This record gives sequence, structure tokens and C-alpha cells, in this order.
Amino acid sequence: MSLELRQNLKLTQQLVMTPQLQQAIKLLQMSRLELLEVVQQELLENPLLEELQPAADEDREREARDRKEVKEKLTAEEKEMINNADWEDYLGHFSSTSKQAGSREWEVPEEMQSFEARYSSKPSLEGHLTWQLYLQNLTAEEIRIGEEIIGNIDSKGYLKTDTAELAQSLNLTEDKVESVLSKVQNFDPVGIASRTLRECLLTQLRALNETGPIITELVTEHLEDIEKNRFVPLLKKFKISKDYLKECIEILQSLDPYPGASYGSEDIVYVSPDIYVYKYEEDFAIVLNEDGIPPIQLSTLYQDSLEKTDKNKKDNEYIQEKTRSAIWLMKSLHQRQRTLYKVMESILKFQREFFELGVARLKPLILREVAEDINMHESTVSRITTNKFVSTPFGVFELKFFFNSSLSMDSGGVVGSESVKAAIKKMVAEEDPKKPLSDDVIANALKEQLEVNIARRTVAKYRAALKIPSSSKRKKFF
Repeated sequence: MSLELRQNLKLTQQLVMTPQLQQAIKLLQMSRLELLEVVQQELLENPLLEELQPAADEDREREARDRKEVKEKLTAEEKEMINNADWEDYLGHFSSTSKQAGSREWEVPEEMQSFEARYSSKPSLEGHLTWQLYLQNLTAEEIRIGEEIIGNIDSKGYLKTDTAELAQSLNLTEDKVESVLSKVQNFDPVGIASRTLRECLLTQLRALNETGPIITELVTEHLEDIEKNRFVPLLKKFKISKDYLKECIEILQSLDPYPGASYGSEDIVYVSPDIYVYKYEEDFAIVLNEDGIPPIQLSTLYQDSLEKTDKNKKDNEYIQEKTRSAIWLMKSLHQRQRTLYKVMESILKFQREFFELGVARLKPLILREVAEDINMHESTVSRITTNKFVSTPFGVFELKFFFNSSLSMDSGGVVGSESVKAAIKKMVAEEDPKKPLSDDVIANALKEQLEVNIARRTVAKYRAALKIPSSSKRKKFF
């Protein structure tokens, strides 16, 4: 068999992921905050791009007219008060924190205090405990031990190491570390730097002067029984009344199992909707939220100045590259908003009953149905619905919320899984706390109310997704 070289021509089609196409895909799945960062970064880096400000001159003229009208309406007495007012003294009282501190004759209302006086950084757990440590009458060695203990406390308020390791790292005896640890555990919040949940609760009970033998044993031996509502064996063991056991349980429920959690560094994240859907007469209006995203355009001033100067080949290539980048970004932003509007319009068409009647009327919906309706690929719909939120008459929801699986009905139709979850949540909210509904009872009730075929394990799965505990844990003994 002889070997030889040959040349063949073959025509194939393939998708090439250019940098521009990759950028367009990324823009689709970005949230509003991420998109704003990209636009601001591009405005800084691309000299051919600028923020559009078409109404700047009109706004200045309008403000000048408003000031003139207000000035003409002032009476002679009001003009005299303005001219003779002691502005420096007035501003000194309300904008200077030092003058507020120096004057004790009157107090400034909270809503009129300066920003410096009203806003401060959130205290950290470590800083709060260290501040208390330095206020104690301790020796330099005890302060060093206390600082080491505070440095080993986790975000929930528990000590991450044991006293033997602390003593070894400090080259001290374990008794000295235990002595300082007991003092730190009585700092605010009480129970901080505990090694176990039981130690944390017992420390808080001692601070409340609740050191009875029964409540102490409940903490040391029967926390699992209390968690699982096994109260009858406790009544028999301690030979106490139901009212006394209820009183002990209420005291334990008032304690804080995570004393350091209130000083966590996590802040609340607020969602800004990308779309607003309003009910207008018998129809709905879709409004895209473009607040904060600056409108952009090609910088005409920069282009004109470049046209008047001689440019070499390198300059021309740079200008052409930045111009293409700017034009592609503007087109991508426009395409993103257009796609978002079309997807929301399609969702509104499929889920119209939800926007009129609420979550209970949410229908089953999959990505393919919306993609076919707007003639787009499923991946495009998936990207544009990621991290996007819509404000509806019934609250703010992520666009992914409207896509849910279906359950078959006895009548031959289907019902959305989110509607079933809403029904389960309503049943649990209206149940008798002393006789909570089991998963079997909920499944049978759903078959009667919604005529839906649902198994007990499916009810348990939906209940777990809603973070609803089982019937045994929901049962109220008292």
C-alpha cells in the first residue's frame, strides 16, 4: 500500500464566537448593576463614546425660570428676612457636630441632625467585644488572653478552638484561659464565645437568674426532645404540670442560640426590577426600567477634532477599532432591551391569569414555548431571564419564576407547580397548630380542591422547598 498526499476541498458551516458575539451574550445575562458597571467602564476606556445629555440646556433654562418665578412671588417682608438672616449661625447649629456637642441648652431633633451625626459604620462583633474587654479591670496578661479569644470567635458567636490550644499558643496555663473565657462569655451579647449550644444557653440562663434544676436539665439532657415536641415523657419524668413546662419552654425560646449573628457583616440586598408591569384599564402595560443606565452615543466632538488633523495608519486603526467597539456596544444594549421586552410580552401572554388573579392561577410554562413564540433560541431566553426581576401587581418576581413544571389533573388538564406550592402554603397557614396537616392529608385536599394527581412525597418535596417543617415539628403542644 503506497502513501501519497492529496488536497481536498470541503465546505462546512460552523459558529465562530467572535469577541463581539461573546460580549452580546454576556450582556444578555447581566443584571442591571453589572450592566451599569460595563457601560461606565466603556465610557472611561473608549474616547469615541460619550454619555448622551440632550436636555441639559433645557434643564438649566427651566431652573432659571423657576428661580425667577419664586423670587417674584416673594413679599417684601420675606425678602428682608432672607437678606438679614444669619446663615452662618443657622448652618452652624445644624451642620456642625462640634457645635451640637458644645451646646447643651437645646437638643437638635434627629431628623434635622447632620449626616455625620446620623450615619456611622456598622459595628463589628470583634470591635464590640474588644471595646468591652478594654473597659474591664483586667491585667495586661488577661487582656492578651481576651484578645486571643475574641480573635477565634466565628460569625455565629462560637469559639472555634478549645482552651488547651489557646493556652498552648499563649504559653499559659489552661486555668487562666478558662477564667478569662468565663468573663468574655458574660459580655454583650451574653453567651458569646461559647463552645457548644448547651454552654451558650446555660450562660444566658445564669444571666437571667434562671438556674433551677429542671430548666437546667432540660438544656443539658433534653434539647432534642424539645426540638421534636416530645413533651409527654418530660412531664412524666419531672412530674410537673403542663403550665410549668410551658413556662420553661418559653424561657428557652427567648434565648439566642447564635449570639454573634446580629453583628454579621452581610447586608440586605435590595432588588431593583428590570421591568414594570402595570394594570391599565383592561390591559397591561410593560415598561422597561432604564434608570441609572446612561444613554450613550458616538462622541461627535472627538471625531470632528480627529478629522481636522493628519493621522497615520496606527491612529486610523485605533479610531476604527474604538468606533466599532462603541457601535457594537450600543447595538448590543438595544438588542438586550428589545429581547427583554419581547420575552416579557410573551410571558404576559402565557401567564395573563397570574397578572390578573395572582399566584394561584400560574400556569405551567417552559422555555421552549416562549422561544417558539418570539422566534428565538431557548438559550437566549434562558440568558435573558437570568437575574432579571419584574414588578407585578402581586409583588416582585424573578423572570425564572414564571417557568414551572406541570402536574396532571383528573379533568385532563394541567396545573403549575407554583400554584400547588401556593395552595400548600395557604393550607399550612390556616391549619390548627395543635392538629397540623400531614403530607397525606394535604395531598388528599389538593386532589379535592385542585383535582390534581399528586403523591405524598411530592407534597413533602414542595413543603421542603417552601421551608415548611414537617407536621410533627409544626405541632403546638401547649
